[in-house]
Amino acid sequence: MTSLAFTADDSGMEAVTGEQNMALAGSYFSCKGISSYYGDSFIVQNISFDLREGEIIALLGRNGAGKTSTLRSIARADEPEVRSGEIWLNGQALHKMKAYEAALAGVQLVQEDRCIIQGLTVEENLDLAVISGDRGWSYERIYDLFPRLKERRKQEGTTLSGGEQQMLAIGRALARDIKLLLLDEPYEGLAPVVRQDIEKALIEVREAGITTILVEQNAVAALKLADRAVILDTGEVVFSGTAKEVLDDEALRHKYLAI
Repeated sequence: MTSLAFTADDSGMEAVTGEQNMALAGSYFSCKGISSYYGDSFIVQNISFDLREGEIIALLGRNGAGKTSTLRSIARADEPEVRSGEIWLNGQALHKMKAYEAALAGVQLVQEDRCIIQGLTVEENLDLAVISGDRGWSYERIYDLFPRLKERRKQEGTTLSGGEQQMLAIGRALARDIKLLLLDEPYEGLAPVVRQDIEKALIEVREAGITTILVEQNAVAALKLADRAVILDTGEVVFSGTAKEVLDDEALRHKYLAI
């Protein structure tokens, strides 16, 4: 069901503008013409794509194409600086928010380095995630998703294997009231069997209705999991369509993904 948004003025609440209403009606999440900069140099330019609720989209491209910067722009990180465009999530104007406000609105970024807090156990890392903001999944539900975390819940998080740390990073995101999951290279450095565990978990996350943007260098694995795909090249969108279209188009894959 499409949400209605309102803006406040001195007279109370008023309906959204026509432009905002189009953003709301067309998709659950949308980027509209996002351009972001590091200093005076643009890193992504005029990025536009959208997602339906519960959809997984693979955000692909060669190294340096702007994938991570796009995720950070959506999450409202300090860098890169978004200088133009709009970002909407279920009627909420993310482009007007700071990073902590976007997090409270349901945006959770799982970074490539996972950011596990040193000195804290698995469970304490989960506890820290819900100190501020509304609780999302229960610990029991997270442990059902990742049984290894339950076995190691009293173990210091930074002593886990790489795959287990990735599970903890995703579990920590799910512990918050989450609407949009941003995953940056979740398969990086993982053995195939552990990658399969992560893939199964992401399928369950999709079945739970959580919308996901997946950045992954293993493009074939990402495309097999995703509903749709966006390909970036030198900071711009060069393709937007179904994941199957990319899998079926050898010339497209070779040109932009080198596979």
